[in-house]
Amino acid sequence: EFMKEKKGLIPNVDFYSATVYHTLGIDSDIFTLIFAMSRVAGWIAHIQEQQKNNKLIRPRSQYIGQENMTYIPLEKR
Repeated sequence: EFMKEKKGLIPNVDFYSATVYHTLGIDSDIFTLIFAMSRVAGWIAHIQEQQKNNKLIRPRSQYIGQENMTYIPLEKR
């Protein structure tokens, strides 16, 4: 809540990961490296899927929400 109120930021998974790494005594200089390493498997999987299929991914679900809504800019929400 502090970050949202004071900085306008909503914490993501990296915020909580950094808290855990800090608690474990891991040097903050390697936080970014750890974040990237944890994503490499997913990045490689996406690359392999794209190279194999080479087509756009289409969602299998249908939108069931309200239609014809008026767009409200973020600063007015």
